[in-house]
Amino acid sequence: MNTITANPTLENQLDQYTWTWKNHNIQYTVMGTGQPLLLIHGFGASIGHWRNNIPSLAAVGYQVFALDLLGFGASSKPPIDYSMELWQQLIYDFWSEHINQPTVFVGNSIGALLSLMILADYPEISTGGILINCAGGLNHRPQELNFPLRFIMGMFTKLVSSPALGPFIFKQVRQKYRIRSTLKQVYINKEAVTDELVEIIHRPSCDAGAQKVFASILTAPAGPHPSELLPKIQVPLLVIWGENDPWTPISGAKIYQDLADKVESIQFKPIPNTGHCAHDERPTIVNSLILDWLAKQ
Repeated sequence: MNTITANPTLENQLDQYTWTWKNHNIQYTVMGTGQPLLLIHGFGASIGHWRNNIPSLAAVGYQVFALDLLGFGASSKPPIDYSMELWQQLIYDFWSEHINQPTVFVGNSIGALLSLMILADYPEISTGGILINCAGGLNHRPQELNFPLRFIMGMFTKLVSSPALGPFIFKQVRQKYRIRSTLKQVYINKEAVTDELVEIIHRPSCDAGAQKVFASILTAPAGPHPSELLPKIQVPLLVIWGENDPWTPISGAKIYQDLADKVESIQFKPIPNTGHCAHDERPTIVNSLILDWLAKQ
């Protein structure tokens, strides 16, 4: 049974519902009527990260769904092995139960990679995909990091996973001032780093089980690389890229740029002076790009 719950994190009056998946509670929202869109957030984020996008998209003839992936937001945080494949199954099952008609999948960061996975493996359920600064994997593959960063990340992962030190380190990582500092590194538009945004990310990190989720994800397999998935895509793609993203720099977008030059169904739209979360950093621009593209499909 679906139940509406209150969550003051979502200041845009997004109704939230709880869906039970494999005995875990999954939080989701839906707004509007019409062509369905399913929004999938990135690492450490939640439904609230789309608060500046959902109302605008729902207001003009789209039924907009968004969910908190297992382990994030207000969804359950069980001590299990997390992976891209686990979330892919969650998304497919959510689509089957709540949407069940061809959908446009929209994602940011690992949410964009999950969208690509859905488009590649379940082409019959989609009409298109919108990728916003798509991640290359759930984690950096060791070969993608140069020394000494490879060593530093390896040590940090071991410490966070330690039963003795992990909870202490995680408590330091999730301090609000550290979250704000990290956001200011990945948001070029510093005005978008608001108290509301910090709270959206901080609150779920205080939930029981959040530290073990964090440790599990840091040690999880990276998942498929976009280069493995793109040859399987049969539907139109809109690729939006914040040009100044320090996590997935514009050089990581070359594969999409090259495809857009060759394939008419793929459009590549870079946004200057913008970082990793373009949809939240420049929502007016991103909403306009999305709606213009949808209108032409």
